[in-house]
Amino acid sequence: MLKRVRWVAVGFGAGIGVSVYGYQKLRGTIDRHTSPEIRDAGRKVNAIRRDVRAAVSVGRVAMHEREAELNAQIANGSHAKRP
Repeated sequence: MLKRVRWVAVGFGAGIGVSVYGYQKLRGTIDRHTSPEIRDAGRKVNAIRRDVRAAVSVGRVAMHEREAELNAQIANGSHAKRP
């Protein structure tokens, strides 16, 4: 039983090691063969993605705050009825 656990651990470690090594080699190859314009475009896309995520996050916070206000109005009975 101990042999199996040992070989599973060795296999797991080797798998992680090969994955990390392969990732680093692949990143190096991509960086060598990618033009600066494409890298800049990728950075711009990532910046836009961060901005959109931040905007969505702010919108969700505002939505939850407004929902809490409306729920408080309903609980107090001070909400205006729509025609």
